Amino acid sequence: MNGRTLPIAASLTTAAALLLTLTACGSGDDDKGGKGSKGGSSDKAAGSSAPAAKKKPTKSAAQLALTKNEVPAHAVVEPSDNFVFAKSRDNIKLSKPLCAPLGYAMSQFPVGDTQDSFVRVAEKKEFDGTFTYVTLATYAPGKAQAAMADMAKAVSGCKGGFTAKGDKASNAYESVTPETTGTAPTPGADESLAFRAMTKYQSDTHTVRTQATRHGDTIAVYFAVDGNAFMQSRSGDAKVFPAVVKSQEKKLN
Repeated sequence: MNGRTLPIAASLTTAAALLLTLTACGSGDDDKGGKGSKGGSSDKAAGSSAPAAKKKPTKSAAQLALTKNEVPAHAVVEPSDNFVFAKSRDNIKLSKPLCAPLGYAMSQFPVGDTQDSFVRVAEKKEFDGTFTYVTLATYAPGKAQAAMADMAKAVSGCKGGFTAKGDKASNAYESVTPETTGTAPTPGADESLAFRAMTKYQSDTHTVRTQATRHGDTIAVYFAVDGNAFMQSRSGDAKVFPAVVKSQEKKLN
């Protein structure tokens, strides 16, 4: 561990406000996207008549989250609360309501009506300035499918871009493009999708990427950003760390 929890926002000056968007981590204790919410656990199955031995309890988001030593050659930590984009999902204002699921997913908030959620951030131990955030959320039966459907509709309907405004910053995504090659569908997942979004800072173009997978009543969202590109005033093309996806998906399968 090298002590970096949110080095992008911590080390930037002129680009700090923009990166509050791109490196935001869900904070707060409500069921709208905190790192560890106080929402009801899906372990509490209601009215099941099946024998206990045949009923496999659903794990909480915290139980499913990656730990610091589970991803080879990567460090996994809990994000800092110091540089959140918004304190809650209610504080995020979207220029297009249809695009809300994408704005939430790229700000480390869960999509849809969740039971609980948890966030982790990974970086390479040989640090290169890029990050992959993992937002896990658990849902009541049927709610995870609805959340995935909302994300799919947003990817299709928000290709022309949208703007998201948080507590202290805003970010204009100029385009949203669905991706499939090498990203979706994800083996072992019930559903998966992937997309990239493009934003500009000064004269530089920055591409961030998001993948989402559903395993039963749990959704994992992976968001990648190239922090060094902002700090070095150059264009960036972030990619989700494959090792992080592989390790997290193994815990969900």
